[in-house]
Amino acid sequence: MASSSVGLGMACLLLVSCMAVPSLAKDYTVGDSSGWTTGVDYSTWTSGKTFKVGDSLVFNYPSSHTVDEVSSSDYSSCTVGNAITTDNSGATTIALKKAGTHYFICGVVGHCANGMKLAVKVEAGSPASNDKPSTTTPSATTTTKAPDSSSWRVSPLMAVVTAWVALFLMVIS
Repeated sequence: MASSSVGLGMACLLLVSCMAVPSLAKDYTVGDSSGWTTGVDYSTWTSGKTFKVGDSLVFNYPSSHTVDEVSSSDYSSCTVGNAITTDNSGATTIALKKAGTHYFICGVVGHCANGMKLAVKVEAGSPASNDKPSTTTPSATTTTKAPDSSSWRVSPLMAVVTAWVALFLMVIS
C-alpha cells in the first residue's frame, strides 16, 4: 500500500511539473498599449526584452494594417508582396518556435517605411519572464502563424491548485 502511495505521489508530481513549465512562456503585446501601428518605434519597444522559443508576439491593430513575416532583405528594403506569412485579422498571435531573428512588416504600401517594421531576436532554450537584453547572434528562421487558440499554457494558479489536489490525493491514499 505504501509503494502505491509513493507511485501515485510521483505521478502527481510529474503531472504538476509538466503543467508548470509551459506557464513560463510569455506573451508580448507588440507596441504595448499603442499596438501595431505607424508612429511607434519598435526598435525601442524590443530593447530590454529577451524573447525565448515558446514565447508569443501578440499584434493588435485595425483592419487597415497587416502583419507580414518577411525575409531579412525584404525587411531592410520594406519590400511588400513577398510575405512568408500574412494576416489582416486585427489580432494576430505569432508563436516564436525557432531561435534566430524574425522579421515583420505591415504589408500596406508605405507603412513599413513609416516605421511599421519589427525585428525580434529569439533565443533558444526555455522561455523566461525576465527582460534582459538579448545577446544571441541571429540565425535563419521560419515562423508560422499560431492558431487562434495559441500554444498550450497553464496558469501558475492552476499549477498550484493541481499541486494541492495531488498532495490531497497522496494524503488520503
